[in-house]
Amino acid sequence: MTERGRGAIQRGADFITIGPSSLTWDGNALTVRIDERCAPLPRRVRGTVKLLPAALPDRTVSLDGAGHQWSPIAPVARVEARFDHPDLSWNGPAYFDTNRGASPLEEAFTSWDWSRAPGPEGTFVLYNGHLRDGQEFSTALHYSPQGDVVDIEPPPRVALPKTLWRLARHTRVDLGFTAAVEQTLTDAPFYARSVINTRLLGVRRQAMHESLSMGRFTSPVVQAMLPFKAPRALRP
Repeated sequence: MTERGRGAIQRGADFITIGPSSLTWDGNALTVRIDERCAPLPRRVRGTVKLLPAALPDRTVSLDGAGHQWSPIAPVARVEARFDHPDLSWNGPAYFDTNRGASPLEEAFTSWDWSRAPGPEGTFVLYNGHLRDGQEFSTALHYSPQGDVVDIEPPPRVALPKTLWRLARHTRVDLGFTAAVEQTLTDAPFYARSVINTRLLGVRRQAMHESLSMGRFTSPVVQAMLPFKAPRALRP
């Protein structure tokens, strides 16, 4: 998404507009209208993504003592995506969450990994992180198809293969088993999004997985690269 100034933002209780793109909530679906241009090779990205939650459980997890919180707003949902530019569409299981806090993430965290494994009996969500003060946190949640949530014991932590940028990746899997990377969808110096094959509560599952290194993110080299990845609008 294009980086824009304060003057390009409007928001209310059920919408937010950033430049020509917007998100609106009608009580049943979250509709994201996207009208942007890519970088570094400029091309149009225009379309609509509609998120349909199965339930909206009210669950917020405190990640540290500095007020950073994570909320899986719609952990069990479906998505319908239709784009004019490029001409493509898809639908399938979806997930929507938010992180918030009173200070930048890089001031509190050094790294984290997250994964979501949907299935007919609900969705498993694992969230693990390392704080700058040396502490660690690990959360494992199971959401039923109706959105009911149960805390489960986090399984053992295992390493996944590093990315092409040599970014470390980890996940949690049943004791005595391994996880494997099926496909790396995003490979950046400080962030990776992957599809992994894992085993949770005795069942093999396919999961969406993220790895983030805030140490990498704050390095001067990566900060110098960011404007070439995300276009910036030249207006206030």
